[in-house]
Amino acid sequence: MSLIATLSSYLALGAVAGTMAGLYGVGGGLIIVPALLAAFGWQEVAPEVAMHLAVGTSLATIVVTGASSAWGHHRRGSIRRDWFLALLPGLVLGAIAGVFIAGNLSGGRLGTLFGLFVILVALKMALGRGPRPGGVQPGPASMGLAGAVIGGVSALFGIGGGTLSVPWLSRCGATMTQAVGTSSACGLPIALFGAATFVVVGWGNPMLPAGAVGFVMMPAFLGIVIASVPCARLGVILAHRLSARVLRLSFAALLAVVGLKFLL
Repeated sequence: MSLIATLSSYLALGAVAGTMAGLYGVGGGLIIVPALLAAFGWQEVAPEVAMHLAVGTSLATIVVTGASSAWGHHRRGSIRRDWFLALLPGLVLGAIAGVFIAGNLSGGRLGTLFGLFVILVALKMALGRGPRPGGVQPGPASMGLAGAVIGGVSALFGIGGGTLSVPWLSRCGATMTQAVGTSSACGLPIALFGAATFVVVGWGNPMLPAGAVGFVMMPAFLGIVIASVPCARLGVILAHRLSARVLRLSFAALLAVVGLKFLL
């Protein structure tokens, strides 16, 4: 592919990811990772590093989009600072560990695990299983362990962590507004430390294509960030014109197709 065609494809990917993130209320990683993997296939990126490159680049984009989201929630007072700080050490350590686990997996095995994870998320959405509210105040140990699990799984699959952190915070007694707001803050250290570790782990890999800094593809990062932020607003507008049930089931179907493609 020519340079112009490559950059155009990344801008288009960012537009689609941003629109769907606003439409379905997800951080974008579940969409960006498979789309990047397809784009890297068209560019004939070595399959041994394509999946790692997709996950690392996805985390890098979430640093920017997540910071914007977290700042918005902070201004509205919807972040539980005490819970965020309790989760933070586990989030950081888990994110770093998750990247090292990914680095020791082959591209095919990492893709299979991603496919299984996506299908589980699709089943949860299709069944309409929301987070169960609770009222038990978690202790430091349980918060630290939860943070490590959330950070590790999120960094392993290149997502912001909301899929895991929102249900956990809801069970800890947070309102949905607090759970979503605090989750957005949690996504920032996961993405920041995860992306930085992917750069270190992939540094100097001879199979990486031009434009890659470790396991982060800089042209893809720039294209997605530039296009995704304004297009997310379009997705929000569309979301208000469709029923919640249609949105949930359509996104579940999309994730199921993506997950099956990874497995097959």
